[in-house]
Amino acid sequence: MIKSSDQTCCSSFLKNCKPYMGMISLQFGYAGMNIITKISLNGGMSHYVLVVYRHAIATAVIAPFAFFFERKAQPKITFPVFMQIFVLGLLGPVIDQNFYYAGLKLTSPTFSCAMSNMLPALTFVMAIIFRMEKVDIKKVIYQAKVVGTIITVGGAMLMTLYKGPLVEMVWSKHRQSHTGGGSSAGETSDRDWFIGCILLIIATLAWASLFILQKAALKTYSNHQLSLTSLVCFMGTIQAIAVTFVMEHNTSVWRIGWDMNLLAAAYAGIVTSSISYYVQGLVMKTKGPVFATAFSPLMMIIVAIMGSFILAEKIYLGGVIGSVIIVVGLYSVLWGKYREEKEEKIKRQLQEIPEAIKDSNITQVTVENIEAEKCTSIAIHMPLSNPPTKATDHQQV
Repeated sequence: MIKSSDQTCCSSFLKNCKPYMGMISLQFGYAGMNIITKISLNGGMSHYVLVVYRHAIATAVIAPFAFFFERKAQPKITFPVFMQIFVLGLLGPVIDQNFYYAGLKLTSPTFSCAMSNMLPALTFVMAIIFRMEKVDIKKVIYQAKVVGTIITVGGAMLMTLYKGPLVEMVWSKHRQSHTGGGSSAGETSDRDWFIGCILLIIATLAWASLFILQKAALKTYSNHQLSLTSLVCFMGTIQAIAVTFVMEHNTSVWRIGWDMNLLAAAYAGIVTSSISYYVQGLVMKTKGPVFATAFSPLMMIIVAIMGSFILAEKIYLGGVIGSVIIVVGLYSVLWGKYREEKEEKIKRQLQEIPEAIKDSNITQVTVENIEAEKCTSIAIHMPLSNPPTKATDHQQV
């Protein structure tokens, strides 16, 4: 028979693992999206149209769930709330994804994922600007965040300015010999490569802004995250249609059949828009925007493996070196974030002590045990009161 303490420990462990499992699962979803989308874009599909179909499908998938599960006590859509949703739709579906797809078309899936690793550093910088993160440069944890951000940006600049020689892979080299110089990944000029880098940086900046604003919007939709996701996808669809009409004047670009284009739109809409927005919101609600951006290096590794096999993707030395530098800077930022959360946890534990005990001069709290995490409770030492006096002689009779 399982003890209640074991059940509590197991449930607590699973609860703590949920954010990690959710973000790791999303990286696999993003990796598949990068490969499928690259094939579709190479086949001639307009990325403007892809964004429209992606979010139309995402809206159609997630809106029914929002209606059935969250139709009660819906937050009122005031003008400030509407503007938040409007800007979220503009940042994510329109700016981020259009620029990302354009950069992906000019570079490669692995390179695009590597540039996306700038996301935590840019999110940290914007969180400082909007006072969602604090910086005390005298402390090591904040020094690690700042240095990590600088290293990450430096790695991105290296990848942008230095392409370098081709790094041959055994399996991809064998595949290239059979493709006969076809449209494999990476066959772009240096000028197109540079433009693709700039587009990816702009997309990542828009993505970081999305995280910051989504954190603020979740205060209103804390219990209606499906509704927020469906509203953002719907607003993004409307805006993307307007952008497509302006940028694409040929009506034939809207045609889509039972092919890779439909698969790319459906996969991106279901997995990386509706599901990812919802899971991303759940994680940010508990862990914050910086944590939600911490797992992008995993996507880069998955895409590099899949891309080399499926697309015979070409990998260049500048991308490899820059990726390593970015990952080092990324985890410097994450280490500082982890230490900061640990300190905040200690402060919360101390705040749970009743005020009457805090103000008492006869109380001594062993904070060292909390910092070392050797105990799960706070030890309080209280002196015993004076011993009872002996009974008088007439009481003993």
